[in-house]
Amino acid sequence: MQCDYYDARACRSCTLIELPYPRQVRDKEERCRELLAAHEGLRWLPSVRSPEAGYRNKAKMVVGGTVERPTFGILDAAGRGVDLSECPVCAPGILDLLPVLARFTTRAGLVPYDVPRRRGELKNVLITESPSGELMVRFVLRSQDRLPALRRHLPQLLREAPRLAVVSVNLLPEHKAVVEGDVEIALTERTTLRMPMGGVDLDLRPQSFFQTNTVVARELYAQVARWVDEVAPASLWDLYCGVGGFALHCAAPGRRVTGIEVSAEAVESARAAAAGLPDVEFAAGDATRFALEAPEAPELVVVNPPRRGIGPELSGWLERSDVAHVVYSSCNPVTLAKDLAAMPSLRPVRARVLDMFPHTQHVEVAVLLSRT
Repeated sequence: MQCDYYDARACRSCTLIELPYPRQVRDKEERCRELLAAHEGLRWLPSVRSPEAGYRNKAKMVVGGTVERPTFGILDAAGRGVDLSECPVCAPGILDLLPVLARFTTRAGLVPYDVPRRRGELKNVLITESPSGELMVRFVLRSQDRLPALRRHLPQLLREAPRLAVVSVNLLPEHKAVVEGDVEIALTERTTLRMPMGGVDLDLRPQSFFQTNTVVARELYAQVARWVDEVAPASLWDLYCGVGGFALHCAAPGRRVTGIEVSAEAVESARAAAAGLPDVEFAAGDATRFALEAPEAPELVVVNPPRRGIGPELSGWLERSDVAHVVYSSCNPVTLAKDLAAMPSLRPVRARVLDMFPHTQHVEVAVLLSRT
């Protein structure tokens, strides 16, 4: 993939971009196989490759520059804005929206936040594109001072961007290195983005997590659903369930499905998507605590933890339990290997690499485990 920003050394985030894409995938496969080499008999399925460009359905853009000429991208070492408004890994719909947002920023008088001087209003713009092409935009502001201006100019923004379905303001008053704050203020009547994923419609709210790569995420959900249907459990937990992607893809008549997620907003999204499914339920809470306090275990557990993995408490509980099968979806093969080593009674039988993040060292790995 050609990237002028990388060549100009303006952005070096895609650290593997100089390697041919097939080589990137092969190297990730070899790394994952080495980390899980202790598990004899593990069968690796063919890897899922991503489009090389335009694969990111979400862009987290730091706003720099001036109100007359805002930049959307990253900050350089001095805290100045570096414009990445033609970043080739972003979905085309996101790139098409950025010039519209630049004009809106100027009209609404949203002064970009100056990090070194700690002045200004607009810190970040977060954009998500659904598989159907609809868009969600979140303006991360320092305060509510410009809310009246945003509301006044919103109708013109919606006219210029007809696919823009959800617009909100996120408040981040503190000067700290985070992308967003806790308070979200809806500006449009719609507050959720519908995410059609292979026959299952997921609901995405502004502060909910969703996989960054739509093409690969669709394959991930489908693969996990096939493994689950193959072993046909009567009961299933989806731990770290997010907006319910795995739970809803694995739902089936007569199968009791429970999703657990720490984000209350994500749980609300999952419940909305599960409307009409009597055997599917979601609850907000800590995945490990839920498992430790549950009166009985299900037949199968799906885990999709953050990079730190599931940790010793949950892996220890799974090892001691009578759970027959586990599907582990990992974004960090190092912690995956550590967690699997703590569950020797659950044998990895199949695995698949899914390249969710081309041109970077990051990779997704899905593993099916069966109790010996």
